[in-house]
Amino acid sequence: MIKQPKVILPQGKIGIIGGGQLGRMMAIAARQMGYFIEVLEPSKNGPLEQISDTTYHAAYDDVQSLTKMLQSNDVVTYEFENVPYQTIRKLESVGNLPQGAMPLIVTSHRLREKLAIKDAGYEVAPFLAVMSTDELRYAVKKIGYPSILKTSSGGYDGKGQWVLRSDEDLEQVLPIVNNNEYVLEGFVDFDLEVSVIVTRSILGEIESFPVTENIHKNQILHVSIAPARISKELQIEAENIARGLIEKLDFVGTLAIEMFVTKNGIIINELAPRPHNSGHWTIDGANVSQFEQHIRAICGLPLIKPVIKTNTVMVNLLGQHVDYAYKMWQKPQFSNAKIHMYGKAEMIHNRKVGHINFMSDDQALLEKIVESFLTDFPE
Repeated sequence: MIKQPKVILPQGKIGIIGGGQLGRMMAIAARQMGYFIEVLEPSKNGPLEQISDTTYHAAYDDVQSLTKMLQSNDVVTYEFENVPYQTIRKLESVGNLPQGAMPLIVTSHRLREKLAIKDAGYEVAPFLAVMSTDELRYAVKKIGYPSILKTSSGGYDGKGQWVLRSDEDLEQVLPIVNNNEYVLEGFVDFDLEVSVIVTRSILGEIESFPVTENIHKNQILHVSIAPARISKELQIEAENIARGLIEKLDFVGTLAIEMFVTKNGIIINELAPRPHNSGHWTIDGANVSQFEQHIRAICGLPLIKPVIKTNTVMVNLLGQHVDYAYKMWQKPQFSNAKIHMYGKAEMIHNRKVGHINFMSDDQALLEKIVESFLTDFPE
């Protein structure tokens, strides 16, 4: 439900729960607009703490610290969906947290998320809940191979997921299933993966970014292409789904919706109630970034209708890519590329530490530039 609007103007204070790179980029956008930033984050010297005014070093379920943050800021938001929703639900009335706990309740649990999407009238991949070895065997019999076993909560970038292609694969994962909650999903025969970043403000205003095409490598987002290379009809369908879903779910703030484009239409894959890796291209390629739009939404400011300024390709940088990326970035042919590093202390293998945006009005040339950049990308 849209709450009574409370407009927070620049010079106000914004609290962010979670101190990673998404929070950092939210804070950069907010600082440019003139806001002050507080962060609650257990670890020290994280990406957001480096640029925040105040930091609470506390667990995400620390009631005392969260209460203090909610009372000392004009508005509070969160940067990821694994903030304990039970704690947020208890405390959301203490201060101004316009998103509330519901987006966390829905998106932090895969089964609840899929049921919510279906209840809203949209299509998802075939799935069944699994809580025992017998239920897993039954689910495999119903859904078949190939399929994917996923933990109901937690997991990201391919973690907490097991691909089942045969009875041998099934036998290997059976010991894992022990009174924990899982979801078995059927494989979707898709042509490509896309996402839509949609934002709904506390005023009820809704705006969506152009559809982005996503390419994954080792189950981690590798490249995002904006605009997606799909028909105008599919673009309209995807954006209509996004706008309809965020309204039916009654969410405030930013919602990232990952989708499969199939021969028969669009199937929703996953949701994230915050800015998303596939929207990082908007920092340089759109008239407003997903981060500024999110700040506008929770502060009660008018949303900006997103428009692509120039075709953009975003390349994720993992820990093993940094040295190569720095070397390539200095070459003249990549002079229009914009690099964004997240302030991570360690360049850990297969962990996101930054991204590069490439911009050009010539899509064919842009793809050649990016391909050249990626030719010897470290594994």
